[in-house]
Amino acid sequence: MSKLLKATAIGLALTVSVAEAGNLGLGRAATPAEVAAWDIDIRPDGAGLPEGRGDVYAGEELFVEQCAVCHGDFGEGVGRWPVLAGGFGTLASEDPVKTVGSYWPYLSTVWDYVNRAMPFGYAQSLSPDEVYAIVAYILYSNDIVDDEFELSHENFAEVRMPNEENFFMDDRLDSPIFARAEVCMTDCKDSVEITARARIIDVTPETEGAEQVESTEQAEDTEQVEADPAPVAEEIVVAAAPALDDALVAKGEKVFRKCKACHQVGEGATNKTGPMLNDIIGAQVGAVEGFRYSKTFVKLAEDGVVWDDAAMDAFLEKPKNWAKGTKMSFAGLRKEDDRAAIIEYLKSVSQ
Repeated sequence: MSKLLKATAIGLALTVSVAEAGNLGLGRAATPAEVAAWDIDIRPDGAGLPEGRGDVYAGEELFVEQCAVCHGDFGEGVGRWPVLAGGFGTLASEDPVKTVGSYWPYLSTVWDYVNRAMPFGYAQSLSPDEVYAIVAYILYSNDIVDDEFELSHENFAEVRMPNEENFFMDDRLDSPIFARAEVCMTDCKDSVEITARARIIDVTPETEGAEQVESTEQAEDTEQVEADPAPVAEEIVVAAAPALDDALVAKGEKVFRKCKACHQVGEGATNKTGPMLNDIIGAQVGAVEGFRYSKTFVKLAEDGVVWDDAAMDAFLEKPKNWAKGTKMSFAGLRKEDDRAAIIEYLKSVSQ
């Protein structure tokens, strides 16, 4: 018998004897604490949840600190990182947007994923209360709960996700095709023909054309001004604007980081998800050119409402209370000092 065959025979004999003994003689039984450390899965009915609670406002602050760098301040996604909010009514379209609100069937999936894998690069660093708060804010961002909502282990199972009923058990194994004894390998196609191709989506369109048109329009405007004689301007006396508080402006610029995902200010600002906010204080509500407002803001514009300090303060505190029906998902700023700082900052920015 060759050495190789002899070694194989010995190995098989040892394997059989160990299997018969039922114990490899290695390691030890896991302790209850070790088992508990791995037992972190959460079921749709809330089984497995730890005790804890967290509200939308706390969740917003945590989300901005821990999640916004990838998912945006409002769950709108940054770059090609996942979008967490919106997408309602798109699942049957050519360009479905699968978010927590539009697609995910169970809240337990959200809680489990945030708890198990987030934040990216620092997984399982969040306390149960922090996870509850972040999940509450994600629910709010998807208009599933209001801004006063607090999520806890006690009311968790009461939250129903909008797309839950569209999920069902996979019964494909019961299909007749799996009952065949042999796989059919006859009457196959002679050749494979490509009938359609996947469409590239989520690609930002080039803006060179738009910039060129804008430059052309500006040039035409300039030529018209040069051709027409300059009108004699009447002397108008304008009251000097009150001096700004530089320290408050600086603080407002920092607080405004929560707004940058949707709003631009300063030179070259344009409309994004929300309108650009240059010279907004003192301007009429819903009047930024080129932005498509919700019906709520169209009505406010028709009523002649103006963005004075009081209106802006009330809006920033609770947007959905001040403008019921607004599409803006921002929960609001609870701290009066933060609202005052943003208002001062907005007074300082112009085109």
